[in-house]
Amino acid sequence: MLSILLRHQQPGPGRKPAPRGASRPVVRTPLRERLPKPDFSAFKRFTWPLLLVALLMGSVALFQQLQPYLDRPIARIGIAGKLTFTAPEEVERVIEPYVSTRFFGVDLEGLRHDLEALPWIAHAQVRRVWPDEVEIELNEHLPIARWGEGALLNNRGEAYAFEAIERYRQLPQLLGPERARQGMMQQYQVLSQMLRPQGFAIARLELRERGSWFATLEAKESGQRIELLLGRDHVVEKVRRFLTIHDKTLKDRIENIARIDLRYANGLAVTWLAAADAGTRAAGGGAVN
Repeated sequence: MLSILLRHQQPGPGRKPAPRGASRPVVRTPLRERLPKPDFSAFKRFTWPLLLVALLMGSVALFQQLQPYLDRPIARIGIAGKLTFTAPEEVERVIEPYVSTRFFGVDLEGLRHDLEALPWIAHAQVRRVWPDEVEIELNEHLPIARWGEGALLNNRGEAYAFEAIERYRQLPQLLGPERARQGMMQQYQVLSQMLRPQGFAIARLELRERGSWFATLEAKESGQRIELLLGRDHVVEKVRRFLTIHDKTLKDRIENIARIDLRYANGLAVTWLAAADAGTRAAGGGAVN
């Protein structure tokens, strides 16, 4: 029987051992990476609300400690705005109940409401000024005309009763139904813009129940007053017609005119003052509207 003995041949000097097959190096993972990581998400969800609550409570406690030093009594109330129709005593009477309050306790909205309840106060602004002041800015209504015999109209057509109405007799007078008050103010403003460049001002504007318009003009240079009968319709066009004929024909004789009737389709009729002419002459003809 033949026996065979196999031996590994040792490499000689300078020779590398023959490779015995493919091999892969083993990399060891650090222990801290192999251990499960703790989950702090639940802790964070509870921690942040607690911190916010603690911060809020600390702020409230600090404010309570500082409040006696921060919430001072009102030491000064400043009033800005030009008052023409409102007496300073009326404003002081409204402000007086608020003077004894403290800086954070003053009712700004209530003070503003009470000031705007005064007859001629259109708008009031009230604000705090650190550390112990309150500033008030007042704006009055702008009276444009008299309404009837005992009230004034502002630029928005709002009427205000005014006891000292005699002081404003120089303002134009508007007469008409209560429901037409704002419309009359708009009509007055439109006609005034047309007449003013020609040297006329409206001294009186009347709208009667049947819808007929009547205006009394005053010449700025001479003070002469002229009545205009305008009828019911196309008031602006009729005033424009009057101005055109005035420039062409009536300008030099305006001081002798008492009344102009514009209730015609294409012209007007002039009533002269008795001293100049006792009759009525026509500067145009047509049918009465």
